[in-house]
Order: sequence, then structure tokens, then C-alpha cells
Amino acid sequence: MALTSELHLFKVIEEIAELILIVACIRLILGIYIRRYQSAWSKSLEKRKLATLLVLILAVTAIKVSEDAIGGESGPIDNAILIFIHSHVPNKLTWLFEAVTLSGSSTVLLTLAALTVILLLYSKHCAEALIVAASTISSAIVIYIIKAITSRDRPKLWEDTVWYWGSSFPSGHTLAVAALATAIVLCVSRIRPASRNFVLVTAVLWIFLVAISRLVLGVHWPTDVLAAACIGAFIPLAMSVVIDIRNT
Repeated sequence: MALTSELHLFKVIEEIAELILIVACIRLILGIYIRRYQSAWSKSLEKRKLATLLVLILAVTAIKVSEDAIGGESGPIDNAILIFIHSHVPNKLTWLFEAVTLSGSSTVLLTLAALTVILLLYSKHCAEALIVAASTISSAIVIYIIKAITSRDRPKLWEDTVWYWGSSFPSGHTLAVAALATAIVLCVSRIRPASRNFVLVTAVLWIFLVAISRLVLGVHWPTDVLAAACIGAFIPLAMSVVIDIRNT
């Protein structure tokens, strides 16, 4: 048992090291290309180094995590994490995680997104309204397309799991919440920088709780929610960087 745990740990460390190497290489190549062929972007991207780096990390992580998931596979780490969560979260708290999951439903998210867009347009923040609207629509399209082309079975580790339609990969709730929450953080950062940290912490907590709720309810594998969170956050971040570059 100890040997198996050590092997899993080494596997995780190996994956993280590989991700760091890939991101570093892409960042280097992208930097060289921009300096040589797109010098007009150089200053704009220099101001947004952190955002650009985060976009790369999210993209590479999502692709890496998706490799096995798209093939319908679930590894031992997926199983181990789900079993650990199921054995340590009391059944009497299930209702709480069901409520958290509800916050990531299409009805709640579409209502929140629509109200946010209306408020932004009323305040004449058109670029921010575009980011929220485009992120919400894009996330729905991405979820539908990925679920349509993947065939990953949902976890069947215990009998009381609620049935959901479609492929387990990715977690639609997590992806949609990550997209909208990240878009809202970006809007607040542009409009009210002083409130950015509070909104950022709230957004991260929301994404985390929705992701965990999907695992507690046993309807997704850990890699489903990890990839979904990365893809969801990537969408508005990438849009924001592109909009900033074009407006520079």
C-alpha cells in the first residue's frame, strides 16, 4: 500500500515537472516569435506577463489532463481521490453539496450572467459586458462539443450516485462556473481594482466548492473537474488578453 502511494506521488511529481517544462518552452518560443514578427504586441504582452503565463499554464494543464480522459480512461489517482472523499465526507452533509452544485446549474448561471451583462451595459462598460457574454456562451459551446466527442463513463464506485446525461468529461458545472467567475473577476479588476482581491477569493472559493461538490456527489472524476476548471478560466482570460492587445 505504501509502495503504491509512493508510486502515485512520483507520478504526480513527474507530471508537474513535465507541465512546467512545456509551459517554459512555449513561453520562450512565443516570446522569440513576438519580438521578431509581432513587435507591436511586445509592450502590451510585457504589461500582461502574469495573465499570459496563466493562460499558457491553464491551456497546457487542460490538454495534459485531457489526454487520458478523452480516451475514456480513469487512472488509479482518480479512484483513490474519489474513495478518500466518499469515506471522509459525512452523508448528512450531502444536502449542502447538492445546494452548492445547484449554484452551477444552467438556470442560475444564465440568470447571473444576464444580470451582469445588463448592469455592465447600463454602466457603459461594453468591453467587460462582451467578456462576460462571450465567456458564458463559449463555455456552453465548449461543454457541448467536448461531451459530444468524448465517451468517458461516469464513476460507478457506489450505488447511490445520481445519474447525469452525457460523458463524464468535462464537468459542465465546474467549467461554466469557472468561466463566469473568472470573467467577473476580470471585469471587477478593470472597473474597481480595489475590490479585486475580495472578488478573486470569492470566485476561487465558488469554483473550488462546485468542483468538490461534483466529487462528493460521485458524478465526476477528479480529472474531469480539474480540466474543466482550467478550460473555464482559460476562456475569459484568453479573451481579455486578446482584447487588450487589439486595443493597445
